[in-house]
Amino acid sequence: MLEFKKPELQDKAWVAPIMREANELACEYCFGNLYMWSSVYKNSIARYGNLFLARDGGERPMYLFPCGNGSKKAAVEELMRCAANDGVPLKMYSLTPKKVRELETLFPGQFDYFPMREYFDYIYLSQDLITLAGRKYHAKRNHLSYFKKTFQWQYEPLTEKNMDECLSMNDSWEEKNLEKNPEEIGNERIAITRGLDKFFELGFTGGVLRVDGRVVAYTFGEPLSDKVFCTHVEKAFADMRGGYPAINQMFAENALSSYKLINREEDTGSEGLRKAKESYYPAVLLPKYRAVYKG
Repeated sequence: MLEFKKPELQDKAWVAPIMREANELACEYCFGNLYMWSSVYKNSIARYGNLFLARDGGERPMYLFPCGNGSKKAAVEELMRCAANDGVPLKMYSLTPKKVRELETLFPGQFDYFPMREYFDYIYLSQDLITLAGRKYHAKRNHLSYFKKTFQWQYEPLTEKNMDECLSMNDSWEEKNLEKNPEEIGNERIAITRGLDKFFELGFTGGVLRVDGRVVAYTFGEPLSDKVFCTHVEKAFADMRGGYPAINQMFAENALSSYKLINREEDTGSEGLRKAKESYYPAVLLPKYRAVYKG
């Protein structure tokens, strides 16, 4: 039987190379993202040969489709045994269309598939976010121009020197937004604190935006591959016009120009977040499915 364990920082040494080589597009295949949220969702991980496996912490666990090189058929059969041991059929989450085809080839007709729209990833061309060129980005350029002309601003990389200021800014942001969704924002604070605490060890890259010397926005994430960067966190004060477009554009311009694509993750079913992400016109809206074993 597979042995799943809580992800620890030292696991990055074996997990990250497997994920990088797999060249995935979905945000679930970032070790730093998994590590950040593991205390909230009680995720656990396991190794099967040279394959990476993950399980969520629900009462009826779901599993991530195996990542890496090796017999994925054998790995899925191991997951079936794990699920059977829990008294439930195997369920797997966040399967991209590529993974659906792969699973169906390995186990034809043995799984049902259900789209998970709230977990579709929004993936953008980095040059689109940097240049904001064309009519479709007219409103974004206007907001950015207003911000630059109105405020005394300064962009800088996220480092040890400004990390505490980012957390203080996050505290202020929480005070303004907590009543909208206390549980979700509280959980996010746990993940953000965990991520910033091991920022450099996790290989994160971030950016900070100041106005009159005060931090008003910050963001960070990590590479999915040599060509794809995944943004995990982006915070700005909504009542400061142009704050979000500014940190988005400046981070992409200053830190992400070497990547072809930027994955800005899912909208979690939030109507406001969905509208905001759609307004940047993703080059790819990456579908994800839940697979449920029929056996």
